[in-house]
Amino acid sequence: MTAPSHDRLVVRAARAAADGSAVTVVTPDSAGWRYSGIEVWTVPEGATRTLEQRGVEALLVPLSGGCTLAVRDTADAPVHWAHLDGRTSVFDGPSDAAYLPVSSVVSVTADRGPLRFAVATARAHTVYSFRVLPTAQVRVDLRGAGRASRQVNNYTLGTDVQVERLLVCEVLTPSGNWSSYPPHKHDTHTEHERELEEIYYFEVADGPTAPGVAYHRIYGTGERPIDLLAEVHTGDVVLVPHGYHGPTMAAPGYDLYYLNVMAGPADDRQWLAVDDPAHHWVRDTWVDEPFDARLPASRNTTVAP
Repeated sequence: MTAPSHDRLVVRAARAAADGSAVTVVTPDSAGWRYSGIEVWTVPEGATRTLEQRGVEALLVPLSGGCTLAVRDTADAPVHWAHLDGRTSVFDGPSDAAYLPVSSVVSVTADRGPLRFAVATARAHTVYSFRVLPTAQVRVDLRGAGRASRQVNNYTLGTDVQVERLLVCEVLTPSGNWSSYPPHKHDTHTEHERELEEIYYFEVADGPTAPGVAYHRIYGTGERPIDLLAEVHTGDVVLVPHGYHGPTMAAPGYDLYYLNVMAGPADDRQWLAVDDPAHHWVRDTWVDEPFDARLPASRNTTVAP
């Protein structure tokens, strides 16, 4: 089996036009797999972007700015109106978000300055109701310890949002820390693992003189090879079709954010992963190691017990 190429696994950010355009578009077809996708858009203040969820369920998450949504379950259905307060930056903690049903049409209007938003998607058939998930209902977990400390904001993982396959969370990793660690995989359906395609969408805090930088690692097995160590910047995407992934490394001086989109053939909505056995022992070292005091990112964030 031939390992996927670097060019297939890394999707670089596009330069957004002044009138608003896609920073990133990944579909199952462009990724060469079956389920997961993502779009990231910029919209100037007062402008509107309309998107249709053809054959996919979706979660719309503001990355910076707020917006008003006009959502139709189908093109000729009545309109559901909603407002998302959003946030100033992805480094401010979780945002409110909106679940968009299969075949729905959404018009997104930037009403709190310029808007940058992500639409995480998964191919699906079941039509669930449109729903807004308030920030207070986003489950926030703190994982790891020491230099492996990170914050996970769960939108459809461990929450009551009804989805068919779409699993979405975001991770904040303070500068100098490692996340997605120990390396783990989820490419087989077993009692302890689920087959899930995964997308990493990155934003990296800028430095005083230049954009920030981070790094991401994927590796496989003899039977299913894959080998990637990529430098990533804001707007870049890394695709994980299979194999162990991690660490995701925040360089000293640059805080790191990534949005994870996962979907696979199972419809039990479970994220189950197994560590690389060679590195599982690292978890035992966290028992007596303090958590990074820089987290949670917002002092107003409520961390799940």
